[in-house]
Parts: sequence; C-alpha cells; structure tokens
Amino acid sequence: MATTMNISLTEELKAFVDSRVKARGYSSHGEYMRELVRRDEIEDAKERLRKLISEGLESAPGQPWDQLRAKLLDRAEKPE
Repeated sequence: MATTMNISLTEELKAFVDSRVKARGYSSHGEYMRELVRRDEIEDAKERLRKLISEGLESAPGQPWDQLRAKLLDRAEKPE
C-alpha cells in the first residue's frame, strides 16, 4: 500500500527535477523520487556492510577455521 508524501521545492529544484524526469524517461515525478529513495536506501545498506566488515577486521581473531569447523560438525552429528 502506497502512502502519499508532499514535499516543497524551490523553483530551481523543481526545474532540476523536471529536467531529470524528462531526460531520463521517468513517467512521473513520483517515479523519479522513489528511485532516489531506493538508491539512498542501497547506499545506506552498503555503508552498514562496510562498517560491519571494518568492525570484523578490527576485532580480535576467533578460533582457527579448522577448529571451528570440527566443533560445528561435532555439534551437528550429536542430536540434542
């Protein structure tokens, strides 16, 4: 279900949006705005992922893979 949102733009921004809608073949101003929001949402997700990767790289090392794998396989073989 879509929700309506009204925004106010200066004349200069309105002219810019109008030119983008026309030049890029959007069917409406709303379609253009939704695309901008989606792109921003994707960029936000990328930034969160970069942060998590950075935190992981900066954290103390865990168990070596072979030890962790053996522990997980052992746990998978034993029913609880």
